[in-house]
Amino acid sequence: MQQPILYDKIFDQLTYEEKMLLEENKKSIQDFVEHSSAISNVNHSTRNAHAKTYAVLNGIFKIDKNIPRNIREILDRDKYSVTVRLSNAHLKIKKNDIPAYGFAIKIKDEASRTIANFPLVNFPVFPIKSVSDFLKLFTSVNRFFISKRKGLLPLIKQIFKISPYFFSTEFIKHAFSFLKRKNDFLLSFNYYSVGVYRFGNEMMKIKLKPKNISKSFGKDLPVKESVNKFCFENDFTADVFLKFCFNEKDQPINNLSKKWKNSPYVKVGEIVIHKNSLSKNHCENELLSFNPFESAEMFSPVGKIQKLREETYKVSLQTRKRINKLLKYQ
Repeated sequence: MQQPILYDKIFDQLTYEEKMLLEENKKSIQDFVEHSSAISNVNHSTRNAHAKTYAVLNGIFKIDKNIPRNIREILDRDKYSVTVRLSNAHLKIKKNDIPAYGFAIKIKDEASRTIANFPLVNFPVFPIKSVSDFLKLFTSVNRFFISKRKGLLPLIKQIFKISPYFFSTEFIKHAFSFLKRKNDFLLSFNYYSVGVYRFGNEMMKIKLKPKNISKSFGKDLPVKESVNKFCFENDFTADVFLKFCFNEKDQPINNLSKKWKNSPYVKVGEIVIHKNSLSKNHCENELLSFNPFESAEMFSPVGKIQKLREETYKVSLQTRKRINKLLKYQ
């Protein structure tokens, strides 16, 4: 029987160059968020990724009774309350949405304290392998949205530099599969953690698979309207699966461009959201944080790309809260 690889801090360590680029990126994030209301033409500051909120929902995470003992030791309750944010991945709030969606889950205990935040997306891989290349690109994108003409040439240079990553066999395969479903209903997609998380001392990825959701629901409606119509009229249920790391060749920690193989998915429970469980408080929804580093240590993110989130989420949230709290009380 295979033994899982245990978490080690070495998986998270950034080089000196990566740390310097991260500081530069954090400044670009702060600038972006401060300009975000003008960038998206809205009356509040937005996130610098997944800016558009389709819905915030309240539900439960029901744990299966027959899960393995090592999983039961961590997920030791029959159910947990959850808050879910459905979003679009674009940095800017737009009328014409790209079909890149987010399904972020906040898991809470009986006292409503956050146990874990898991931002999931509907595309299973992340093509850019180099942390430095990703930081340079992300910084250029932020600056482009702020300054447009001035930031265009640096952005083009970074896009040209990272373009080879998008021609890997793995990425092309998933891209073609994804494009076939580009018009499908948001809640009919599978959602993935892409990045790695701790599960106690082990390491895992997450998959969420909706049950009995029509791909064509609300086909003639804008995405937000179709989501709100579905959630007002129907219950939503999705199976939750975990997959564990046994060897880095088949389940790499710091290469997110490859799906893990030779590790079976284990069903641990299901997310259940009853109809009409929409949160309608716009201000509170925009102040919500799904930062995975605001989780219990046993569910904390793992890996270098994940490590970037610790500081970037913090900068984005602090800037957004500072501005939006002022707007809230105007």
